[in-house]
Amino acid sequence: MSYIQEGLNRRLFLIRGAQVGAALTLGMSLGGRVLAANAETGDFEPNAFVTIQPDNTVVITIKHLEMGQGTFTGLATIVAEELDADWSQVKSFGAPANTKKYANLAMGLQLTGGSTAIANSYTQMREAGATARAMLLAAAGQRWNVAVSSLGVQSGTITHSASGRHASFGELAAAAAKQPLPKKISLKDPSEFVLIGKAKLGRKDSGKTDGTAIFTQDVQRPGMLTAVVVHPPLFGATLKSVDASNAKALPGVRAVVQIPSGVAVLADSFWQAKKGRDALKLQWQGGSERSSEDIIADYKKLASKPGLSAVIKGDVSSALSNGEHLVDVEFEFPFLAHAAMEPMNCALQKTALGVDMWYGCQAQSWDQQNVAKVFGLAPEAVTINTLYAGGSFGRRATMVSDYAVELAEIVKAWGGSAPVKLVWTREDDTASGYYRPMYVHSVKASLNVSGELSAWQQRIVGQSIMGASDSVDHTTVEGASNLPYAIANLSVEAHNTNEAVPISWWRSVGSTHTAFAVETVIDELAQKAGRDPVAFRLALLKDEPRYTGVLKLVAEKAQWGKPLPDGHFHGVALHKSFGTYVAQVAEIAAQKDGKYKIVKVTCAVDCGVAINPDVIAAQMEGGIGFGLSPFMFSEITLKDGKPAQQNFDSYKVVRMRHMPHVDVHIVPSAEAPSGVGEPGTPVVAPAVANALFAATGKRVRKLPAGEDFFTF
Repeated sequence: MSYIQEGLNRRLFLIRGAQVGAALTLGMSLGGRVLAANAETGDFEPNAFVTIQPDNTVVITIKHLEMGQGTFTGLATIVAEELDADWSQVKSFGAPANTKKYANLAMGLQLTGGSTAIANSYTQMREAGATARAMLLAAAGQRWNVAVSSLGVQSGTITHSASGRHASFGELAAAAAKQPLPKKISLKDPSEFVLIGKAKLGRKDSGKTDGTAIFTQDVQRPGMLTAVVVHPPLFGATLKSVDASNAKALPGVRAVVQIPSGVAVLADSFWQAKKGRDALKLQWQGGSERSSEDIIADYKKLASKPGLSAVIKGDVSSALSNGEHLVDVEFEFPFLAHAAMEPMNCALQKTALGVDMWYGCQAQSWDQQNVAKVFGLAPEAVTINTLYAGGSFGRRATMVSDYAVELAEIVKAWGGSAPVKLVWTREDDTASGYYRPMYVHSVKASLNVSGELSAWQQRIVGQSIMGASDSVDHTTVEGASNLPYAIANLSVEAHNTNEAVPISWWRSVGSTHTAFAVETVIDELAQKAGRDPVAFRLALLKDEPRYTGVLKLVAEKAQWGKPLPDGHFHGVALHKSFGTYVAQVAEIAAQKDGKYKIVKVTCAVDCGVAINPDVIAAQMEGGIGFGLSPFMFSEITLKDGKPAQQNFDSYKVVRMRHMPHVDVHIVPSAEAPSGVGEPGTPVVAPAVANALFAATGKRVRKLPAGEDFFTF
């Protein structure tokens, strides 16, 4: 199974998404247009991804949202490599909304997610660069009346060594635009790579360190108003009555409108809109008053019963009955907010021609269609200008386009023509849902008389992100239904639940909880078998060379098995998600107060061809920090139906003082590249939990667990 096919099976939302055409090859992505210089600029535009300007600038159009994960750098590297451009002449630009040109090839939608940006674009972007290169060479050969085979390209310059002639890409742009599209192109052998795999390349998501980068909050249009919204206090509640008289009397408040998701106040500035919102008198009715404790109790009852079968192999019941050293445990995982540094926001202007939008858009295909429905327009009439996004972790890609549609509903209800910017506060963002679902796992596993893992039964209870009722949601069981360990008798089951809480994918999706349950139970079985945790895993992975590769590498780099300083302890875990293999060793150290500090995480990653080692290391580091937050203290708890957490004072996340030293090692590989934005996240929590067991003899069954063990 190829990495793209695997992604399709793992993410069923691709099938349920809007039925739109996908640009599956470079030729199709051209849309059949005539290859020519842009009549206004003189730019050479050989395909939908490459533009070479007369001033020698190479602009790479990036079809994936840049939200900090490095797509502007990684994808530009791939094009520049095959183009033989000089890195200094390359600029990245976010693609407009156009599914036919810029579809994610793994999804058929213009959407960034599932750690697919590099994986689905690798060949496509190589071909885009190679095509432009071939046309530039043809133009040079024609100009100098020499054979193309006699020409060379290096760092953005084409040379004819025999005559000493040379020309920059910009000088050849107009002539190259007149060349026919090459019928055949050749791609470099990896041994010829100059940029791919090179460290210390400057990032192309520029402006973030000097304040010149444009995010949604930076967007200002003439006459722009700001909108804020009051959302229901309970999930599922509806508005009973609204008295807006006090709000409308405040300076700067221009309108108060009722929309399906709540009540919006439009004003000249954010603070005026917020004051207007605070002055509203509202009455709500209905909504769920279930608390987290109620939900967990119900989930535990379901976990004791058979569920929908995700995978079944052998005779699990008999093997468990006849096994030795039975492990029978339950795990609790809370709701989690995404807590991106930039809360949800967007800007929109209704015009005579359609709708213009500006924001960090992660799912152009969904947002374009859903916003178009609000106004009764064709999707093509919705122009989305994609800006940088200050993080997402899945939050900006909901199938219902919740906050984009919310702004569309505001503008429609208001009826004005001025541009409007929707701003969510941190409290709005934290309390409004689309959380990682709450889950309960029940795991039973046993060893046979030889100390080998003989049986595994895992039941997972939680809301289906895909809305499944009587079928298995693969986002619920991923990371458990595809266990790499050699287990003769295996059963993984799921229970889909119904709650009023809106939920969505969260960085590494199902692996956020399955990896923790699996890797801590594997560690416990190793202990019961009297085996070293690394050796125990290696024995179960004898037919899995890439798993084995990362595990051996991390053990070597962390010096697993060698004496540690007094009070220091190691724990190990590994997991594959989104085609990428990650193993980590966490090191904790005892503190004077009797608790512990996470001092180091050693990480080994196999993501196929390493496009940009610095981006890979940064994503592993960021993913580890992100994964530590729910282990240590992040959670959304419902009390009488209301989220108890509103801001970072109560929804706690890892701060710099909590962050351990991270040491990343990349496995050299010729395999097709896979994603790195998510796979670092699910591994760190079980690695730390296993280190805690080594230190304390106690197992972690409920998250978050940090305050019981760690010094903050």
